[in-house]
Amino acid sequence: MSARGVEDARARGKTVLVLHGPNLNLLGRREPDVYGPLTLDQINERLHALAAELGVELEIFQSNVEGELVDRIQEAADVTHAIVINPAAYTHTSVAIRDAIVAVGLPVIEVHLSNVHRREEFRHRSLISDVAVGQITGFGADSYLLGLRAAVRVIANSRSRSLKTRRPLKARRPA
Repeated sequence: MSARGVEDARARGKTVLVLHGPNLNLLGRREPDVYGPLTLDQINERLHALAAELGVELEIFQSNVEGELVDRIQEAADVTHAIVINPAAYTHTSVAIRDAIVAVGLPVIEVHLSNVHRREEFRHRSLISDVAVGQITGFGADSYLLGLRAAVRVIANSRSRSLKTRRPLKARRPA
């Protein structure tokens, strides 16, 4: 078995939470020149197909409400092995989402459909990126697929600790 196959096997049966932030429910009709033509349902279908291929369970949630996203992050602490999140507009404003990520201590992959660094100046700053394992931006719907692959890789490479003993990430203060 290849090293990649061993990694995939270590991640099998694990759960990844995918969180979609505000306005992503409008994908397909909201600025398709920026965000692409696919709907959120179509992206979710692709994520489920990839999760099946990788042998991981997937939980997907979308909300326009910051507190609901925070609740989902907190609920994930004891049942999820990694989070893939597109915080959307909350990327630049939500200390609450950032703090929830730090509090649960799960590995997080931040994803964005568009390249936020080629857009308006206010979109260049993420309150999430410094507490995430990494950020994937600018690949359209593939950003989510790359994020899921990254999450599976992180799960596979992590020590097999119980979810309850996982330590929170060391938080750095945003600049």
